[in-house]
Amino acid sequence: MPDHINTTSRRRFLLSAAVLAVFGATPGSKAMASETTTKTVRANGVEIVTEAFGDPSAPPVLLIMGAMASMLWWPEDFCRQIAVSGRYVIRYDNRDTGLSTRFAPGKPPYSMDDMAQDAIAVLDAYGIEKAHVVGMSLGGMIAQILALSVPGRVASLTLISTTPVGLDLDLPPPSPAYMEHAATGESVDWSDRAQATGFIAGEARVIASTTHPHDAVKTLSFIERDYDRSGGYLSATNHFMLAGGEAVKGKLPGLNVPLTVIHGTADPIFQIVHGKAIADAVKGSTYVVVEGGGHELHEDDWGIVILAIAKNSAAPR
Repeated sequence: MPDHINTTSRRRFLLSAAVLAVFGATPGSKAMASETTTKTVRANGVEIVTEAFGDPSAPPVLLIMGAMASMLWWPEDFCRQIAVSGRYVIRYDNRDTGLSTRFAPGKPPYSMDDMAQDAIAVLDAYGIEKAHVVGMSLGGMIAQILALSVPGRVASLTLISTTPVGLDLDLPPPSPAYMEHAATGESVDWSDRAQATGFIAGEARVIASTTHPHDAVKTLSFIERDYDRSGGYLSATNHFMLAGGEAVKGKLPGLNVPLTVIHGTADPIFQIVHGKAIADAVKGSTYVVVEGGGHELHEDDWGIVILAIAKNSAAPR
């Protein structure tokens, strides 16, 4: 490897090589990764817009994103890297995000349990009986509900930057810096593009990794694109008022699928003890710590995350 390639690039190269080894990718998987399918799923009284990458005959990986975040927050290149490695990757817009059905802001007429049913509907629409499910933040909570309520549909579970569902634990709140920023959201006019995107861009800075550089210009550009595609973020604020998970209360320790928990040491929303609590609750789980990792999918950490997904989805059942 040339000397001018920096340490970060070298680490990403080595991790990518490890991912390919674990997934058992073939030359054809690179070509198949360029294949993209879009589908609108109609179920549960809503429309859910989806996108899939790779070979439909490969083991499926379903990605569930967090609060206010459309499927674009699972970056396309991230999805394609998983697909190149021999998986069929599906991402989708949660209700009230992206191009999926939006509800009037205020009191959402649905719960996290309904959003777990949306995930099932996506699998049904693609003819998938069982998938490797990956959830981040709120998506990780939805993924837990999915795995605990219909375990037959989940082959493995990977949870990123999330908190346990249904356990009565004394876990720390978000950091003071995050809470200070969140409080300013009360004065945001969410129908105003500049105010809404500016607030989310500010949040992205607060929750960013402490190890890798934060590109504020690139981040704002992405958020503006996401805002425009979504037609605004007003309905997405419903996600902050969601309830659910009562039916799976106390069931997490009985989870019976391979579980990997990934958490950053600098996550200011769900501090790292949240991830540790999930891993401790489930016997045989794998706990992956991302040093300096925030509440984000930073590109320099993709190799770690994808390798963890690879290993978990290859675990014996």
